[in-house]
Amino acid sequence: MIDFRDKAAIVGIGETQYVRGANKPSAEQMLESTRIAIADAGLQPKDIDGIVLPPVLITAEEVAANLGIEDIRYSVSVNMGGASPITALQSAAMAIASGVAENVVVTVGWNGYSAMRPKPGVKVVEKISLAAMERTLTNYYFPYGCASPVQMYAWMAMRHMKTFGIENEAMGAVAVACRKHAQFNDKAINRGKPLDMEGYMRSRMISEPFRLYDCCLENDGAATVVLTSAERAKDLPHTPVYIMAAAEGHPYPADDIANRPDMFKIGLHNSAPKAFAMAGVKPTDMDFLQVYDCFTYVVLMQLEALGICEQGASGEFVKNGNIEIGGKYPLNTHGGLLAQAHVWGLNHAVEAVRQLRGDAPPEVQVPDAELGLVTGWGDFGDGSLVILRK
Repeated sequence: MIDFRDKAAIVGIGETQYVRGANKPSAEQMLESTRIAIADAGLQPKDIDGIVLPPVLITAEEVAANLGIEDIRYSVSVNMGGASPITALQSAAMAIASGVAENVVVTVGWNGYSAMRPKPGVKVVEKISLAAMERTLTNYYFPYGCASPVQMYAWMAMRHMKTFGIENEAMGAVAVACRKHAQFNDKAINRGKPLDMEGYMRSRMISEPFRLYDCCLENDGAATVVLTSAERAKDLPHTPVYIMAAAEGHPYPADDIANRPDMFKIGLHNSAPKAFAMAGVKPTDMDFLQVYDCFTYVVLMQLEALGICEQGASGEFVKNGNIEIGGKYPLNTHGGLLAQAHVWGLNHAVEAVRQLRGDAPPEVQVPDAELGLVTGWGDFGDGSLVILRK
């Protein structure tokens, strides 16, 4: 692997408000969060020369034209579903380390509430779909009664639970921790809506073993980060957050869950060892974990794949407040996709930057945070990882 350790840093972050029923298309929201992030970095749009996008409804050319970016030296799209934004950080860091670009924007946004599955009374300003996942569902899984991601991941979760004897309360611990942390985030959709284990267990079943609160939010909004070279980062307003390592991985076969020889081997099993080797740190060295949480059980499987706990031990790992503020491994200190907002996980990177800057709300600021990780999870278990330090 090319060693790009500490050669790039995140210097700017931006988010829109997260809502259910946006009054503007997702492209406009991405432009808004990008303006915020560039200003936060102490830069001007003309300073940006790289744009990395997940598969969203905007092109690099549109971003440049609308923001007044004059010279794009590097642009690429990353198509890994929910793992795309974190994999995009790897692409941006490599572009900066190689000298292809100096200041790179990574942005993502969507109207996941008002455009994916429009609700009664919600104004529809655009229509979007996840074509790749829909093709797989239609061609392979519909005959078996599987029509949505919650059912796809229920296969993995149920088999893992039965194999290792993990109880429902383990999923509940993830849901409760994320909701607890969201109460201190003024951008969290579930702020003001606390959740305890009793409330979790009372919530209705969606697709066994997933209850309502095991499932991520549906919302509209956008987030952006700006990266630059380690040298230039020292002259910008905020404490630089350095990318120590990043990697991507894919399960086999990459586009199918049911026919895998080992359903429990996910992309993060391949990417995590590479990233930790590059960074020269161990999983247990982390001060916090920002883990992609489209469903609670996806978090449990990633904790095992990261090597933070043994396979089958994630149920015990999340007990007794271990993943809450004050515990050994604070998880998703902004509320995550389960309780803050679903922005394809780029909001996890935004939160990691706040933690390492020391700018998180005091109730959820990890004391003396110096090292943390962010994961991404693709539609069928693709796994990306970035390790950050201040």
